[in-house]
Parts: sequence; structure tokens; C-alpha cells
Amino acid sequence: MQRYVKGARAERELLHIFHDNGWSVIRSSGSGVNALSPDVIFLRDRNAVCIECKAWDRGSLSLDPEQYLKLIEWERNTSFPTYVAWRMNGRGWFFIRLEEFRKTEKNYTVTMKRAVEINRRIVAILPVGDGAGSGQAAEALGSDALPDGTLIGRA
Repeated sequence: MQRYVKGARAERELLHIFHDNGWSVIRSSGSGVNALSPDVIFLRDRNAVCIECKAWDRGSLSLDPEQYLKLIEWERNTSFPTYVAWRMNGRGWFFIRLEEFRKTEKNYTVTMKRAVEINRRIVAILPVGDGAGSGQAAEALGSDALPDGTLIGRA
């Protein structure tokens, strides 16, 4: 149960960050329970990005094959870019494309080292707005800059 609570808290954090920066947000009703859709969808100016949220403090992050393949199917059916957002304590959010996961014997996995090397942050996948609400973003996102040049997060 504690893992679900931690994940739901991280998910809400991401929802609030985008909402505070001008995005409309939709949270899936089965978020954390089923693999039918990503956890959240962010919408703005006729654009959409789908996110599966994970808060995990281990050296790698794995998706079981059913969840991974459902996310691939979702992305194919909707044509919306779909990412796994990995919240690492002390480092903020990292966004991993589905094709960046590697198939292992049992799962689809990305290592923390690889996610940090990719270093895809929020501003790389969608602009975070005009800087309004960037105080909250600064604490949660990791090292990035908003479109107006405002530095957010830890180095």
C-alpha cells in the first residue's frame, strides 16, 4: 500500500505542476490499478502528452510486458507521445520514451544511469507555460529552465 501512496503523491505533484503552468490535466480513473491507459494526459493548445508516472528509488525501473505493450498500443492508437515519468528522490523527474526501455527476460527496463544519461526533463517534452507557478516547479522538476529562461530546480 505504501508504494501506491508514494506513486499517487508523485502523480499529483506532476498534475499540479502542469496545471499551475497553464495545462489541462486528466488523471485516469484506473491509475495505479490497471494497464489500460497512461496515468495522466496533459493538454494544451491542441497538443497532448501522455504520462505513466513512477516514483522509484532503485537502480532500475521495470514495466511488466502487459503494461508496456498497452502503453505502446495507446501511443499507436492516439498518436500522442507517451512517456514514463520517473521521479527520483533528490533528482526530480526524468522522462523516458517507451522505445528507450530494453526488453529483459521478464520485463521492459531502463536503468537509473541510462535515464540520467538521457536527461530528458519536462521542458524537453512540452513547454511548462509562461513561468507562472514556477516556484513549485523549481522544487519538483530537477535541473531545467522555463521557456522564459527562469532556472528551475536543483543542479
